[in-house]
Amino acid sequence: MEMTKRVLTYIFLIVMSVIFAFPFYFLIVSATNVSMDVTSGRLLPGAALVENWQKLIAQTDLLTAFKNSSIIAFFQTVLSLLLGSMAGYGFEIYRSKVSDFVFNILLASMMIPFAALIIPLFQLFGLLSNVSPLIGINSYASVYLPYISTAFLIFFFRQNTKMFSRELLEAGRIDGLSEFGLFFRVYMPTMKNTFAAAAIITFMNSWNNYIWPLITLQTPDKQTVPLLLSNLGSSYSPDYGVMMLAILVSMIPTVIIFFVLQKYFVAGMLGSVK
Repeated sequence: MEMTKRVLTYIFLIVMSVIFAFPFYFLIVSATNVSMDVTSGRLLPGAALVENWQKLIAQTDLLTAFKNSSIIAFFQTVLSLLLGSMAGYGFEIYRSKVSDFVFNILLASMMIPFAALIIPLFQLFGLLSNVSPLIGINSYASVYLPYISTAFLIFFFRQNTKMFSRELLEAGRIDGLSEFGLFFRVYMPTMKNTFAAAAIITFMNSWNNYIWPLITLQTPDKQTVPLLLSNLGSSYSPDYGVMMLAILVSMIPTVIIFFVLQKYFVAGMLGSVK
């Protein structure tokens, strides 16, 4: 009986693994095939990889799109981690009735869909364009600034801070550290797993962001990777082999970030603090 349950478990896991891995396999295979083979559902690798790459380079400014997405993702990730961790740290370490009330309001804001904020945000950055083009419409800042302080990230850091040892803070205060010193020299190194998990989530959200960059970035030289992919698929007769290759290439940064921080990501999501 025990052997039967184990065999059924392995069969189930194998079937589920195949189901979840198949789209990725189809993406890789399709990147090596011509468009006709992709639409016909060919499941074997082809010989059109080099041809698809040459078409992709000829039809798009891939390097510029990668540069734009990288700059936006970098600033959004760094600023989000800094502000989100400070807010989460403050809400948990310096708890009071007032801070709990503010935190509840913050959580309630998560129910507001981003679509409802698009028009006010566009008007705001339109006004900021008169102040400086660096923070107005069609700037990198206009893409990442609305996302650098999110209720989810603050909630995530606050929940993980519950497991942070208060004795470390007391020891730091006895040693003469300031409150900022405690945060940067005690809290941040101790909570590296949480920071890694938050970094992966924030970077992936920024890299894959489509709606807001589509609205605020108005010139081709500021085009991000999702916008480039959208343009490839919007032609009258899209080349699906080129599209699949572009999607595969666009995944490389997020895959690298995930595998580099995978160990910390799992520990951070489980709330592990060492």
